[in-house]
Amino acid sequence: MQTFRFYLATLATVLLSALAQAENTVVVLGTATPGGGFQLYGQHLAEVLTEVDPSLRIEARATRGSAENLPLLEAGKLDIGLVEGNAAQAAFAGAGQPVSALRIIAAMYPGPGMFVVRGNSPYRTITDLKGQPVAFGTPASGLTKLARDVLDGLGLVPERDFQAVFLDKAGDGPAMVLSGKVAALWGGGIGWPGFTEVAAAPGGARFIVPDAGQISRIQARHPFLRPMEVPAGSYAGQQTALQSVGLWSFVLARADLPDEVAYRLARAVHRGEAKLAARLAQGRYTTAANTANEVPRSELLHPGAARYLREIGALR
Repeated sequence: MQTFRFYLATLATVLLSALAQAENTVVVLGTATPGGGFQLYGQHLAEVLTEVDPSLRIEARATRGSAENLPLLEAGKLDIGLVEGNAAQAAFAGAGQPVSALRIIAAMYPGPGMFVVRGNSPYRTITDLKGQPVAFGTPASGLTKLARDVLDGLGLVPERDFQAVFLDKAGDGPAMVLSGKVAALWGGGIGWPGFTEVAAAPGGARFIVPDAGQISRIQARHPFLRPMEVPAGSYAGQQTALQSVGLWSFVLARADLPDEVAYRLARAVHRGEAKLAARLAQGRYTTAANTANEVPRSELLHPGAARYLREIGALR
């Protein structure tokens, strides 16, 4: 009897310890610079994760963007981080770097790249922008890498063919367009804050994307880039759908994030889909189906996230 009581006491201690640990799971999330899409998405994602699973305490940290989040994740200084699809693709492919062991927790949203100019601007094509001052985002942003790849497909280089401006903060770009300091701002995706701000200003905005022939040239040079559409009405005054190229962005995890934590994160993300979609337009793309379908290869999913997706039937 005494041995049995000791066993029960030990079991109770273990369970209470596990419960206490679960109630205090701190997860450090890397986002990007203020005023950009990742910072906005990360703020709402952190709130939703905590609402759905109060045992998760998400600490959102501003970073310089994808190019900084990747090494911080590799070094274990972040638990999860937001990474633009082009940057994630290069990391997983080992393009100019060792193949990354980071793993995917969830798909975020698609990121078709394009330029925005003021509604009264004379510029209507990418060729028109040659030689003009153009804000390409922050140096560490994944969107800036996307710009380089898109323009490379057209035989263009930001520093050579434009008066390239690189920002300290993503949020600085819209004011530069509206004041006339730059002719255009590069960005991407649906609900991107910089585009929203320019489009909502008096006089509105015009968006510049590659034409069909240019898209073919870009894909011939960079076949991993995918055709993507920005639906009509995504921004104020945008009456027609826009066609461009891009990739999906992801929530990535450090390679050694415990399976159980990854499982709880994936569960909270996808149980909170409606909450995230209600908070911001791009949040409606963060679904279990998209996570299962948009990962480049199933083995890139974190095992914990994959377990949850299988449990709900989203992944075979």
